[in-house]
Amino acid sequence: MPHAKRTPAGDALTGFILDLFRLNGLILTAGDRLVARLGLTSARWQILGAIVAAERPQPVAWLARDLGAARQNVQRIINDLHADGLVTFEINPHHRRAQLVVLTDKGHQTFDASMRLQHPWINGLSEGLAIKDIESARRVMTALRAKLENSEEPDA
Repeated sequence: MPHAKRTPAGDALTGFILDLFRLNGLILTAGDRLVARLGLTSARWQILGAIVAAERPQPVAWLARDLGAARQNVQRIINDLHADGLVTFEINPHHRRAQLVVLTDKGHQTFDASMRLQHPWINGLSEGLAIKDIESARRVMTALRAKLENSEEPDA
């Protein structure tokens, strides 16, 4: 069986994905540094953000789905947030075992403080970048995410 070769678009997308991997690591490190004084990590901050962004309290599995993360990883972090008094659990009227995750007052205050740190950081990071370029890159990432979410497992 002959080896398949990448198309020029496949080569370009491979480079883009490798750059995304490197960028993701740098963003997580920068986020960790930014919110460390609040007792957060990038992962904890991301989950607090998902809770805030949800239209109503959600169980861990739904938060994990929205984040594109493994439920077990999200559960572990939510347990840590609960131990720190940032989230609490409420009874889910639709499912006895899947409690709803809710921010406490301390959780709201901590998230608000993280966003006050994020605003000047992100504004500085965006300096010199064209909005149209940012929006174009976002469209590419959104299209790739949709393709991956709607596809089956890759062929081996």
